[in-house]
Amino acid sequence: MIGAIIGDIAGSRFERANHKSKEFELFDRKCRPTDDSVMSLAVAKAILHNL
Repeated sequence: MIGAIIGDIAGSRFERANHKSKEFELFDRKCRPTDDSVMSLAVAKAILHNL
């Protein structure tokens, strides 16, 4: 779950760009949490509180 959120934040700046190069900084000032990050946290919370 944490890896999914990190990946979502790191890739957020490429969300609307067709970036195919493997050469890029992992985190940049343009990186930000997205709605997918929020949904991942909501799912984790729901799983933890409903077991």
